[in-house]
Amino acid sequence: MTSRPQATRTRKPPGERRAEILQTAAHIALEEGLERITLRRVADELGVRAGLIGHYFPAADDLVTEAFAHAAAQERDTLLPPGRTETDRSPTARLAGFLVRLTGADCLDLSRLWLNARHLSRFKPGLRAAVQEQESLTRAALTALVEEGVRRGEFRTDDPLGATLHILVTVDGLGAYANDDAEVDHPALQNLAITVAEHRLDLTPGLLRAAAL
Repeated sequence: MTSRPQATRTRKPPGERRAEILQTAAHIALEEGLERITLRRVADELGVRAGLIGHYFPAADDLVTEAFAHAAAQERDTLLPPGRTETDRSPTARLAGFLVRLTGADCLDLSRLWLNARHLSRFKPGLRAAVQEQESLTRAALTALVEEGVRRGEFRTDDPLGATLHILVTVDGLGAYANDDAEVDHPALQNLAITVAEHRLDLTPGLLRAAAL
């Protein structure tokens, strides 16, 4: 009886392997929480030994920190894509898409991730620095969008950063309820982030919701 030849495992380039580890850890963070990221758990997901994960991330906290940053950056690039040419979607349409998607059920895992990260960052300096950096990058991206809208004559404000802060604080406030099982159904919460944005940018009420359709 002849034995079956064993499959040869292909060794991936270091950059590709590291990216694969980060992507897997980020997925775990979004689906289950940062606390569930361990070297063993990521290794099991990838079908490799935990020692391989430890080779790239000797400290589990480093993997948690980078996984959060990776997930946050990916979501920001999706929610706030930069406009590159005059033929791209207008600032109004991009802002509408950002607010509608970010405050919708599809981004509930992202809201939970940010709650999770901000809580854990009290005890993990590396994660705290990552949270602050990602907040800064999101703030800068949204401010740039508001400034572009002002230049194009779509938005009206003499304080783009102030408008951005109002919008993001509102979004974060709504996200604070991400872990609640019972949804609070009240007119004051319906379209709250959109209402704040329209007020700060001197837009016709209902314009952003219509632009997102």
